[in-house]
Amino acid sequence: MPKTLPMIDMTDPVCCAPVTATPADDAAALDVALRLKALADPVRVKLLSLLFTCGEPCTTGSLATTVGLAESTVSHHLGQLRTAGFIASERRGMNMHHSPRREALTALCKVLDPNCC
Repeated sequence: MPKTLPMIDMTDPVCCAPVTATPADDAAALDVALRLKALADPVRVKLLSLLFTCGEPCTTGSLATTVGLAESTVSHHLGQLRTAGFIASERRGMNMHHSPRREALTALCKVLDPNCC
């Protein structure tokens, strides 16, 4: 049976010393790894890219149409991105509207390479 990773609060952007500065402790390594795991899927990367470039919150349905997948599949992927803290979602009537959390992605980039951003 595969080992289950522990649950941690990922609602705030990752915040630890850059991995290039000092060896990461177990907690920091897990924090970064769980966020990278959320991005380790081409559909999620594509969805995140769409959210960053569309300029306004997008609905699950519009994203599903754009990527050519079922709404339930897109909803699952968006849930993983939301759990990792990369997107925010808000219900408006019958639709869920999703928007990117740029600060979360910027923080992850700075942890991986403080000279990148």
